Amino acid sequence: MSRALRKRYVGALLVGAAISVAAIGVGAAADGALELNGGPLAMRRLTEDQYRNTIRDVFGEVTLGGRFEPDVREAQLIAVGAAKATVTPGGLEQYDRMAMGIAEQVVAPSRRDVYISCKPVAANGPDEACARAFLSRVGRLLFRRPLTEVELADEIRIAADGATQAKDFYFGIQLGVAGLLTSPEFLFVQDRAEPDPDRPGGLRLTSYSKAQRLSLLLWGSSPDSELLRASETGELATPGGLTRQVDRMIASPRFAAGVRAYFADMLLFDKFRAVSKDAALYPNYSSEVGKQAQEQALLTVVDELVTRNGDYRDIFTTTNTFLTPTLASAYGVGLGAKWGDFQQWLAVKLPESMPQAGVLTQISFAALHSSSGKTSPTLRGKALREVFLCQEIPPPPPDVDFSKFEAAGQASSMREAIEAHAGNPACAGCHRLMDPLGLALENYDTSGAFRTVESGKPIDASGVLDGVAYKDANGLGRAMRDNPRATACLASKVYSYATGRPATNGERQWVRDQLLKDWGGSGYKMSALMRRIALDPGFYRVTSDSDAKSEGK
Repeated sequence: MSRALRKRYVGALLVGAAISVAAIGVGAAADGALELNGGPLAMRRLTEDQYRNTIRDVFGEVTLGGRFEPDVREAQLIAVGAAKATVTPGGLEQYDRMAMGIAEQVVAPSRRDVYISCKPVAANGPDEACARAFLSRVGRLLFRRPLTEVELADEIRIAADGATQAKDFYFGIQLGVAGLLTSPEFLFVQDRAEPDPDRPGGLRLTSYSKAQRLSLLLWGSSPDSELLRASETGELATPGGLTRQVDRMIASPRFAAGVRAYFADMLLFDKFRAVSKDAALYPNYSSEVGKQAQEQALLTVVDELVTRNGDYRDIFTTTNTFLTPTLASAYGVGLGAKWGDFQQWLAVKLPESMPQAGVLTQISFAALHSSSGKTSPTLRGKALREVFLCQEIPPPPPDVDFSKFEAAGQASSMREAIEAHAGNPACAGCHRLMDPLGLALENYDTSGAFRTVESGKPIDASGVLDGVAYKDANGLGRAMRDNPRATACLASKVYSYATGRPATNGERQWVRDQLLKDWGGSGYKMSALMRRIALDPGFYRVTSDSDAKSEGK
């Protein structure tokens, strides 16, 4: 029965995806500003961060005992590649395992009174009224909309059957919660459309699709009860109501979690699972250091962009960060009187004597974009171009001979070794984009520790970024901060992240010519960027897949 129910849900999702309309691109508003006309509907699987955030927001801190399906990246983002992600039979078993574990914790004697406000008539059997009250409330949050009567009746029946067989009301509720958590209506986010009263013949997202798009952008999670209430009453469909909800959500502590979710995706932190270092060469690096390095970067970004409401560009130059004793040891530094006997995170302003400044000089970037035994200016330069400047670097030609580079690298500095690339016409073009940037970070070894010499020679970290010269990694950070490509890249990525799909040509034009201009006027604050996107009526307009594809080509 459960699998048949899932098939019916999937079928409903696929039918919903077929809605289309013929308007697309951008137009001119009455005040001369460029007007966004939206894009096609999308269906995407919840990312791991979105799943985790939703479970935390609905059920609190519970343990997830399973593995997530592998993520797919498109346009450098998991949130965009999620439209191509599926659930395999093995993955469904893992979701089932997580669902049962979560549900078991929800109905545990120590927790059940927190989540289940009603009491069954008898604890040794089913109680339809209590099951209905609980499952409808929880289902509304997990499905990001109210359950239909058919859906609710199915879950109540599953709970009743389980309670009868086990002679335990709460075991039945456990099965009902698990059923909600393994439903495609929870695991997949489906855009749905309705006629747009302001555009005859046009479509817009339904109020519930509008709410889920807002919550995934601003919170990296599902809508809360207040946002769903605004959807149900029609408040979210009014400009004033939308503004009130967006401002409330940005003021919420959940906004920090939403910014974290975005940057964890953008910074490729999922790839840390495959990072390892040669323990003989880099004994200070460990998997725990890698985990804390990721957290340091995210704490730094959230502090700069949410707590301080600062300029996005300052993440490349800030000396405000966070350290633990473990990380400080990995960096090879102490903090004097501030060090004290703290055991967890300490907010610090790095002294001028420390060479680190900005996220590019943190362990998370240096270690992620290096091999296990040595640095890689090419990998680091490629990541800088693709992650922060949105410049796609093609893979190397299949017939490239790497032997000369490898031989040179064994006997000389990294700067001298990579000059082998310049002698190969097939490589030179791309490596001129990547290598100079990566060489600026050569003062940081593959574990992220600072050094001044390599192979007995002083490290030359100078270079040029798009015509701007620098002497070291901090100079590169300043050049990145002032590079207009950096802000244009973030605006483009955040918009695609918000829609869960690649932008159409019209959307890219709007981002380039209107959104970026408006964001710059706000001082490049992250909250202003997300707010500008969230309040634009065109963000919720719907066009057809066929029109978007033809326009995109």
